[in-house]
Amino acid sequence: MQLYFMITERGRVMRNMQKNPMINKIAIFSLLIMAMTVTVFAGDAEAGQVSNMYATIWSLVPPLVAIILALITKEVYSSLFVGIVVGALFYSNFNLKQAYLTMLTSDTDGGLLAKLADGWNVGILIFLVVLGIIVSLMNKAGGSAAYGEWARQRIKTRKGALLSTFILGVLIFIDDYFNCLTVGSVMRPVTDTHKVSRAKLAYIIDATAAPVCIIAPISSWAAAVAGVVDGVNGLDLFIRAIPYNFYALLTIVAMITLTLLNFDYGPMRLHEMNAQKDNDLYTTESRPFAAEAEAVVTGKGKVIDLILPVVVLIICCVIGMIYTGGFFEGESFVNAFAGSDASVGLLLGSVGALLITFLLYIPRGILSFNEFMSCLPEGFKAMVPAILILTFAWTLSGITGLLGAKEFVAGVLASNVGMLQVLLPVIVFLIAVFLAFATGTSWGTFGILLPIVVPILDPTSELLIITVAATLAGAVCGDHCSPISDTTIMASTGAQCDHINHVSTQLPYALTVAAVAAVNYILAASIQNWMINLPIAIVMMIVTIFIIKSIYDAKDKKA
Repeated sequence: MQLYFMITERGRVMRNMQKNPMINKIAIFSLLIMAMTVTVFAGDAEAGQVSNMYATIWSLVPPLVAIILALITKEVYSSLFVGIVVGALFYSNFNLKQAYLTMLTSDTDGGLLAKLADGWNVGILIFLVVLGIIVSLMNKAGGSAAYGEWARQRIKTRKGALLSTFILGVLIFIDDYFNCLTVGSVMRPVTDTHKVSRAKLAYIIDATAAPVCIIAPISSWAAAVAGVVDGVNGLDLFIRAIPYNFYALLTIVAMITLTLLNFDYGPMRLHEMNAQKDNDLYTTESRPFAAEAEAVVTGKGKVIDLILPVVVLIICCVIGMIYTGGFFEGESFVNAFAGSDASVGLLLGSVGALLITFLLYIPRGILSFNEFMSCLPEGFKAMVPAILILTFAWTLSGITGLLGAKEFVAGVLASNVGMLQVLLPVIVFLIAVFLAFATGTSWGTFGILLPIVVPILDPTSELLIITVAATLAGAVCGDHCSPISDTTIMASTGAQCDHINHVSTQLPYALTVAAVAAVNYILAASIQNWMINLPIAIVMMIVTIFIIKSIYDAKDKKA
């Protein structure tokens, strides 16, 4: 089965190259550059070497190359790989042998083998596979089909389907990975029934993942923020920053407004029109999960056979996370959650949920033992695209780290802290957006910026709260926009949407919200009162969407 997947995937890539001559040109150009610049097998680089491009603006080139190529070619695997190659060459000072070893081995923290040997990464990959197996089981048992029929009788409109997806996303605020995959599994049958494009579903999932987690005091994100701030109460600082987290809050406002107006713009408009008029949920030829929709249902499952496994999964994952935080050793629930290991907790919870699902299906005769076991490779196969993208993204992020990208951006910020303080929040916001976009990690972004931001401001000032909120908002915004972000990849997987389609359709929405948020950080630094600033930001966001809608309405009338 794996051989079959490799052959078919290779065929798809080759067809993409034939349809996109640009890929061939880029590949040939890259090989020529490598041939002209590398010192071919000139011997191993010295132990502990530092790249000549370390902590310079060149350290940001590899992720930008991958991002630009992905948006141009619409092919994410080769784009990420080219970015990795460029980063490895930069790190090794164009020593071809050392670059090859850097890319693939565990000689450095950025190599492919090093990333696959990392316990945290492996935990997330196993969680992905187990979740894919549970989804496959629910589909085969007929639970998804029964739930879709049940929901179709109760959710009568597209707005109802979209708002229901949004509400479920808000309710699952514990962890963004878990949010993306669970909401997608539960709501796909509903949104498909009401002709919601997979790109729109992916947007709603992504917009209720990190943006919701970053304003939820009990979440893995709150724990991460609290853990990187020294000298102050990190959790208290996180909670006080919530009303100023304009990007996260305005993303929710924008999503609700667009849904109520039944309006879309940018590439999303085409996807939604195709879904509603032609019942084409994908729009493009790339349909990585289309075959799964035709999976044969062999069980006699009911609605409970979807609801119960999902509820069990949520409960088990929460238990797994507080277990890793020491809850059963006497730690309080909040402290246990704040100190939890999300990777291990999700792994323990998902495997426990799989075992309980076995007990729910087999004794009741919903599935036979052979049918149950056949879902194991099917679930794994469904997650292969996400696993490949995540692995490449982690490797690219690791090599970017070896090049000192975070140190470069942190240095730029530290050298400009003396500027007019009224502009500090918006400057920090924009730097965080760019860093998270280039590296694909929001946690890494606020992990490097918060220790710089917090000490330079008065711990009792409102400006500190605003600047911390700007850091968190910028990290989430850049992560939301980036095609190499693991959360963005998870949202594509949860919605079963082509990854590049998701990125290209979401980007205009994210940039619109980012622009409104940036303006409001300038206002917030002057007013410094969230009870005034937040209503202004909300009104500005709604007015902006109405202005965009009026522009599109005018174009439609002329057409």
